[in-house]
Amino acid sequence: MTTLTSTRSRGLGAVARSYLSLTKPRIIELLLVTTVPAMMLAAGGVPAPQTVLLTLAGGSLAAGSANTINCYLDRDIDVVMRRTRRRPLAQHQISPAAALRFGIVLGAMATVLLGTTVNWASALLADAAILFYVFVYTLALKRRTPSNIVIGGAAGCFPVLIGWSAVTGTIGWPAAILFLIVFLWTPPHFWALAIRFRDDYASAGVPMLPVVTSAEVVARRILYYSYAMVAASLLLVPVGHPGWLYLVAAVALGVAFLAEAHRLLVRVRQGDNPQPLRLFRWSTSYLSLLFVALAVSTLLQ
Repeated sequence: MTTLTSTRSRGLGAVARSYLSLTKPRIIELLLVTTVPAMMLAAGGVPAPQTVLLTLAGGSLAAGSANTINCYLDRDIDVVMRRTRRRPLAQHQISPAAALRFGIVLGAMATVLLGTTVNWASALLADAAILFYVFVYTLALKRRTPSNIVIGGAAGCFPVLIGWSAVTGTIGWPAAILFLIVFLWTPPHFWALAIRFRDDYASAGVPMLPVVTSAEVVARRILYYSYAMVAASLLLVPVGHPGWLYLVAAVALGVAFLAEAHRLLVRVRQGDNPQPLRLFRWSTSYLSLLFVALAVSTLLQ
């Protein structure tokens, strides 16, 4: 009753911001950055603007649905962790039931929008992404295994498949390689964050890799995945033929990423402050710049 009363007493704008916060807009932005270049590579240029806009709208709704339901399921540990305790459910700004309904409605809207205006292949892939994130990552893996983000992170790779299928109606080998790039990028990206917030995850009982093993082991695995990710980014060249600019960008960005991953490992071994958020922030820039380069390179061909 207290929650409902406090929600009603807040202004409409504040309530709307709380619902928007449930969808984790910053994560959605990064996902959309990977969608459009995948569509451009599939089309060999600029796809129909209407298809792009509808795909982005449907993808945003699907991602917002998955993120909202994730907030609903993780509301108990969000209260414990400093990084997440200001989320709407942790702050009792929205009732859990209302958040769950909102997440389900967003997912239904994504399915209908993509299915009726783009194609049903992209709609089904969006549904698969939601189900994978909710049931595989959040419910089955997150609180049970340190491999949670390795396997569960695949949910964040679906936007490239959705974008590709929106243009072609199928999934081709270039789309599979784009999926692989994001899949291999996810562990270094998230483990770097988890190193910084290790105590948070430990207090919440979430067995993220930095919680169950040493920082040096985590840094080594980050380095291994980084090399595999860069190799996958170069594999796109002979398979997807994205153009010379993409090749130059993939090499330059890959070298910079590997240098940062090596720096993290060296600092961990020396016992210095590893400053893992440097790698976390750079990983976000890396993925964005790589896919922007892919889009521009496709246009220049």
